[in-house]
Amino acid sequence: MKEKDMIVAGVMSGTSADGINVALVRIGDRSFSGSRPKFIPAPAFGGQECPPYTFTLLGHAEHSYPRKVRAAILAAMNAEQARVADLARLDFLLGELYADAVIATQKRFRVRADLVGCHGQTLYHQGSPQTFLGRRIATTWQTGEAAVIAARMGVPVVSDFRPADMAAGGKGAPLVPFLDYLLFRDSYVGRIVQNIGGIANLTVIPAGSAAHEVLAFDTGPGNMVIDALAEPLFGKPFDRGGKIAAKGNILLPVLDRALRDKFFRANPPKTAGREEFGREFVSAFLRSCGRHSKQDVMATATALTARSIADAVRRFGIEVGAKRRQANWEMIASGGGVKNSTLMRMLADELKPLAISLRPSDDLGLPSEAKEAAAFAVLAYETWHRRPSNMPSATGAARPAILGKISYP
Repeated sequence: MKEKDMIVAGVMSGTSADGINVALVRIGDRSFSGSRPKFIPAPAFGGQECPPYTFTLLGHAEHSYPRKVRAAILAAMNAEQARVADLARLDFLLGELYADAVIATQKRFRVRADLVGCHGQTLYHQGSPQTFLGRRIATTWQTGEAAVIAARMGVPVVSDFRPADMAAGGKGAPLVPFLDYLLFRDSYVGRIVQNIGGIANLTVIPAGSAAHEVLAFDTGPGNMVIDALAEPLFGKPFDRGGKIAAKGNILLPVLDRALRDKFFRANPPKTAGREEFGREFVSAFLRSCGRHSKQDVMATATALTARSIADAVRRFGIEVGAKRRQANWEMIASGGGVKNSTLMRMLADELKPLAISLRPSDDLGLPSEAKEAAAFAVLAYETWHRRPSNMPSATGAARPAILGKISYP
């Protein structure tokens, strides 16, 4: 391995709060000697050339949160009231759990990271300014103390990626489009890279496009509403494989009413979280379902994710491609939602009239459950080399920004 190569551990815990994903990635210059890496990106961002480096996924793992920890995280998200002491303790506890997850993953794959990129656990995200104490403020909060991770692991940790983009006028999300463009752009095929985590977000990459032509935004709920309903209705943290939803019928009036939510009508750039699709939204959705069967409720929630994604593609994604007179599109899906076969079937059906094929990122060499964690490994690498890695066309920022803060051991 050449001196410039680094092994970076990317750490991601999403809005579903189901656990911690770790991806171990080797990143280096293009003269890497050995087996040819699967991806060789060479983009230019913000007028600044990004060095042509190689990306090789060495391994990835998922680590579930302890049940009580997950409950505490969900209670803290977008909470009307919370004890400051508990939030502070949760911050340091998550730092310990992130360190445990990376150390366990390193042992499993017998490699050691030189750098860690940790997204943290989002407790609150407000991408658009609102008035607070007489001033218009946009804000975000990802918890999980990076200094704890650095001390436990003995390597630097890049964390808190979103605020730098927001300080530059962006919404702080989505940030994964940097990786999407690096790995999935194609000269002949337009690609919509769709992540389905707690929240669903897409990156539209027209064939042969430059970085500034990429469009990315959150489309609405991914697994969030489905998971939130599975718990009270069936005593399960999620609908494994979509088996429950497969037994129900879609309640079209309920679906149509849900899709009238102001978020879906808003133009990008836009970002969402539990603030939009959390407790209040789920309660209203459940009331709308009335006395219909629990299976029908789950089927309708699953259809909400599929339809909102397809509607976003129809309204905004295809429009971007039309400007380039492009008709050949495919969707590359990743995230936990890929494991929900009912959701994937519904999404494929929604995309058929648009002549868009659907396949998982696994087909292109990147496991769907590893993509977001791998993205934060790449973002950490860019930050370590003092290079910007937000995409203003995706976040709405006024300029490129170097993301994150660095904690040293």
